[in-house]
Amino acid sequence: MHARSTTVMGRPGMIETGIAHIQDVVMPQVRAMDGCVGLSMVADRVTGRCIVTTAWRDESAMRATASSVMPMRQQAADLLGGEATVDEWEIAYLHRDHRVADGCCARITWSEADPAMVDSVIDAFRDGIMPKVEQLEGFCSASLFVDRAAGRSCLTVTYDSPEAMMATRNAAMGLRADLVQQTGMRVTELGEFSLAIAHLDVPELV
Repeated sequence: MHARSTTVMGRPGMIETGIAHIQDVVMPQVRAMDGCVGLSMVADRVTGRCIVTTAWRDESAMRATASSVMPMRQQAADLLGGEATVDEWEIAYLHRDHRVADGCCARITWSEADPAMVDSVIDAFRDGIMPKVEQLEGFCSASLFVDRAAGRSCLTVTYDSPEAMMATRNAAMGLRADLVQQTGMRVTELGEFSLAIAHLDVPELV
């Protein structure tokens, strides 16, 4: 399965309007497209950064919709007050302990590695890191997206509440360090967000 993520550095005062627009206008249109299996949105209400992710049955379905979603993307970016950047991913791993509820949060880690090491990163995360992630307080779900050609990855872990996410920061830092040591990957960015829309209905991929 594949995913397309759109990031907008918008104006903090427009976040709620943007969330409503994505949920009420964009999501029904995207979910009606052939091959779409859901949409999610995370938001940082302090900085205005928003990331909308759509999931697709396969790479062909994702690419076939590229031109159709462009006007929707631009409209949403204009509404939020920022420029949109787009990334495309393979969904390498997804596991849910339970469904998210109101108030859930997400910690996202972006990293880079030698493209030849992508499978090693996936294996090390799935076999060595994920069993420990599942034990973290308030753990809800985890996903790992990869861009094999570029050697990039995007790891998202969701928690039941901001308090749970905050309580796990030190443990998560240690697990990131373990993964870096095992694989030689480099963490390029880390962000913490509110989970505004959670309808990324991807099946378990473990």
